[in-house]
Amino acid sequence: MPHDVPLINSSVPHSARIWNYWLGGKDCYEIDREVGDQIRELNPEIVHIARAQRAFLKRAVTYLAGEVGIRQFLDVGTGLPTFDNTHEVAQRIRPEARIVYVDHDPIVLAHATALLTSTPEGATDYIDADLRDPAAILEGAGRMLDFDQPIALMLLGIAAHVPDDSAYGIVQRLVDALPSGSYLVFCDSTEVFHPKEMRAMVAQWNQASDNPRVNRSPEQLARFFDGLELLEPGLVSVAQWRPAPSEAGTAVEDEPEAEDELRKAEVDPQEVDSFGGVAHKA
Repeated sequence: MPHDVPLINSSVPHSARIWNYWLGGKDCYEIDREVGDQIRELNPEIVHIARAQRAFLKRAVTYLAGEVGIRQFLDVGTGLPTFDNTHEVAQRIRPEARIVYVDHDPIVLAHATALLTSTPEGATDYIDADLRDPAAILEGAGRMLDFDQPIALMLLGIAAHVPDDSAYGIVQRLVDALPSGSYLVFCDSTEVFHPKEMRAMVAQWNQASDNPRVNRSPEQLARFFDGLELLEPGLVSVAQWRPAPSEAGTAVEDEPEAEDELRKAEVDPQEVDSFGGVAHKA
């Protein structure tokens, strides 16, 4: 469906574009690279966190589409398309899978065409909406997803941008709308392994951006799963969530460097300051 593309402010950094830069993408501006480099100086682990989080997404979607048979995904705060996006992973396993992406960054909307690629059997769509407006997300998603059938709700690294306790109610509102048999895939930043660097990163980000964020403790992150059944191994550093067998990280000949690095992250057990998990709604 057509979308009106708003003006993009290239003078203000944005998390989706900075994350794209750390993942090796090209869809970012000089201000995003500048702030991204500043944050990486304060916290050299941040690139590894970004790649470990993307690898977690791939493993979680692979499990849900493959072993569980989930055919519907609602990916909120999707960011810019890079490598192994939700629809690509899901539709490789379930060609009939339907995916709705949600983001409110104008540059993501401008790249919606790339996101909206789909298998003939399945479908993808993009909603221009903010996590803080769950009603708009649910209304838009309802145009493509069947809320009488299980849905996987993806919230990766996005709740940190709601720095107060209202984040819990927002996520609960989305989870409450899901039918029985649905799943929540969630992760966000912590201060467990490199607290000094993670705090410095957030301080730098909040000084440079108009989209503030916060780190939460694992105990605080666990509250997002209230009322749900966490699957094994529970809430853990995302690199520790069912890491892939080592042979899966073998580089493919002529594979772009960024894709090679993401494949390596799939099997890297190094613990990072992003904790996440997958939970079932009974």
